[in-house]
Amino acid sequence: MKIGIGYDVHALVENRKLIIGGVHIPYEKGLEGHSDADVLIHAIMDSLLGAMGLGDIGHLFPDSDNKYKDADSRILLKEVFNLMKINNYELENLDAVIIAQRPKMMNYIEEMKIRIAQDLETDISNINIKATTTEHLGFEGRGEGIAAQSVCLLANKEKQ
Repeated sequence: MKIGIGYDVHALVENRKLIIGGVHIPYEKGLEGHSDADVLIHAIMDSLLGAMGLGDIGHLFPDSDNKYKDADSRILLKEVFNLMKINNYELENLDAVIIAQRPKMMNYIEEMKIRIAQDLETDISNINIKATTTEHLGFEGRGEGIAAQSVCLLANKEKQ
């Protein structure tokens, strides 16, 4: 069994779509980034890569590479999943939290779980996503950005 953690943060800016967990969320701002800036999927990818000991998304998908400009993070997540398969890992469970004062995430979390479970070819019961505010404290509370954290447990199928 291998445990991995991931964290990501992006600033909220004008003239960008807000994509979190692969879901478009109608909002006045979106997240700034080289790719689609999906903060949740980025944190999830980092937790998966960390559990496998394969670095982080900045190493795998550098923002200096135009190939990843405006990339769909779900496609990148599928690439990380392919690394899991190559290295004989399967997801036992994943737990993630989105940290944002606004917009409210409750109405979108189930769809996020469905999409992430599809991309990781796992049962939706292995995916937990929640959201919290910071009670108006910090950059998230001031509406300057959104953060996400993820922890996962992977099992190596070869060693079972």
